[in-house]
Amino acid sequence: MNTTQIETDLKALLLDPDIKIYEPLKNYTYTETGGPADFYVTVHNVEDACRVLRYSDENHIPVTYLGNGSNIIIRDGGIRGIVLNLLRLDHLEEAGGIITAGSGKAIIDVSNFAHELSLTGLEFACGIPGSVGGAVYMNAGAYGGEVKDCLLEVTAIDKSGNIITLKNEELGLGYRKSIVQENDYVVMEAKFALKPGVPSEIKALMDDLTYRRESKQPLEFPSCGSVFQRPPGNFAGKLIQDAGLQGHRIGGVEVSRKHAGFMVNVDGGTAGDYEDLITHVQDVILNEFGVQLNREVRIIGDHVYKRADRHK
Repeated sequence: MNTTQIETDLKALLLDPDIKIYEPLKNYTYTETGGPADFYVTVHNVEDACRVLRYSDENHIPVTYLGNGSNIIIRDGGIRGIVLNLLRLDHLEEAGGIITAGSGKAIIDVSNFAHELSLTGLEFACGIPGSVGGAVYMNAGAYGGEVKDCLLEVTAIDKSGNIITLKNEELGLGYRKSIVQENDYVVMEAKFALKPGVPSEIKALMDDLTYRRESKQPLEFPSCGSVFQRPPGNFAGKLIQDAGLQGHRIGGVEVSRKHAGFMVNVDGGTAGDYEDLITHVQDVILNEFGVQLNREVRIIGDHVYKRADRHK
């Protein structure tokens, strides 16, 4: 099926069509890198998300889901097929201590919302720069807390466009992993079960975590967040620091001088620069310390962009 036909079909299929063709994905990632998407589709409701997935499944068109692009590297060749933007699914409400948040809502906003309602349990997320969907996808965590600690249930869509509901215990939540990730589900919304707290104590903890994050992390540069998972019995940042790799640069990307667990785009770096630097750091740490660093950041897309002929 040619791309012109796909574009026509999607416009006719969606209740609220919002489609961009050959859209540069560097506009939507924290690294400020990434080639074009064949189709960049923003969905404004769950019904349209289901329609896109059913259509793609029936026509064998690959779909990639994108939140706010905070812990991901999209290669310079971009992504073939449909990139589904979920950021407009951003509803947020509370009832009986349970906060329901749309997939596209920033998890920081959910943490702040809980604070406003004097609910405790999401303070750890006050500095995580991801969406709710992304936080569930990788069981995001920081400063001793994880999404699994307060997540009640998730509404998602499978690859065939069917809506499913999964309870916490059904989500297989572990260190940076989930059933959502393994089965390629699309999170539509999540419910968080929180407890009443003392407003001054909630604020004090959030202020402390914010200070720790801002003082230690290189927030002044584009980055993909924490690059590596924590190796058993050690810390990736300390190993990288001990190896003397802080400031090491490939192309426009370097290992942060402020926090060795981050890589920052300091001079027009590319996704290729990120990948080469990640591989170099992994090789050095393995050779020097015998420790294999596994990536926390996702790397997706094509190395080389091949634009489809829209008229064939």
